[in-house]
Amino acid sequence: MSRVRKLATGTLGSEIAEAALVLPIFFMIMLGIYWFGRAFNVYATINHAAREGALVATMSSCASCGNTATTPSTVATTVTAALQAAGLDPNQIQTYPPPSAVSCGGGTLSCNTASRNNNITMCTNVQLTPAASPGLPACGVTVSFQYPYNFSLPFPVVPYGSNPFNLVLKADVQMKGEY
Repeated sequence: MSRVRKLATGTLGSEIAEAALVLPIFFMIMLGIYWFGRAFNVYATINHAAREGALVATMSSCASCGNTATTPSTVATTVTAALQAAGLDPNQIQTYPPPSAVSCGGGTLSCNTASRNNNITMCTNVQLTPAASPGLPACGVTVSFQYPYNFSLPFPVVPYGSNPFNLVLKADVQMKGEY
């Protein structure tokens, strides 16, 4: 009789039941930390690539060669190389026009998208925001594009396997011109 009472009031199987409830939640939190960390890594990478492209866009060719401006295809090549070095696919780049491109100093604003399949927008003669000082506005270039990031979940979230957790990461970098 005491053995039956001990089995009925004992806690021998409670650890297994608690683990069955806690472990799936723990693993989902770990997967979430991993995927958000990876999204942040991709965001930092595309911003780095846009900065590299903006740096190339601000530099003109050699002074003894006629000081020609950098072409959008040169900027696209630089951005593509930076993305490939980080292991990202440059063919996934999507066009993203700069949201606040304003002409600087009465000149004409020129926005060009690279002719390659890169969809990278480079704007020259852009007034940089925010204004650095109350004097004349700073002029420069912007390089902008967007890159999709898809969370890979181990289960379908909605019917038919579509994933509503897709992000489009935007890179929009401004850099002062070195004219």
